[in-house]
Amino acid sequence: MYKNRVRYLRKTRTIDMIKGLYETHLYVENLENSIQFYTNVLGLKQCRFGAERRTAFFWIGKDKKAMLGLWEKPKKEIDLRHFAFECDPEWIINESIDFLKSNNLNFWNFLQDDNEKPMVFCWMPAVSIYFSDPDGHYLEFIGILPGETKGNDEKRVVTYEQWLELKEK
Repeated sequence: MYKNRVRYLRKTRTIDMIKGLYETHLYVENLENSIQFYTNVLGLKQCRFGAERRTAFFWIGKDKKAMLGLWEKPKKEIDLRHFAFECDPEWIINESIDFLKSNNLNFWNFLQDDNEKPMVFCWMPAVSIYFSDPDGHYLEFIGILPGETKGNDEKRVVTYEQWLELKEK
């Protein structure tokens, strides 16, 4: 059954076939609360509402480039998920913490070390800060920094200032 697909993938490069991640979905307990959060706090543009199915959809960034879908479910059916919003690295470094605090959002860095600073994944490199939505889903602001992707041996997660020092060496 999958042999034809494997042959096709061998003939083409998957980088040419897959252009990006287009949409993701979350289960939420209270659709109206989640709509308020994703529109009024995060600034996403709601593009669809399904009253019968209790769903809402949002454009992420420019219209039709990426989408988030919310589906109302009972709390016992909600499994917590993680995904990241791509942001400008300078915004993450200079403004994200104030934004999260001003919206009373629970936030943390990857190391969960009580340091209220975004952290850099040296292997990517990318700067990142985590926070949660009203249902406890693990959301992230991430910004890709200049530099080469490193191999599996690179495991450091450091502050932005530490990364700048490492970069200069």
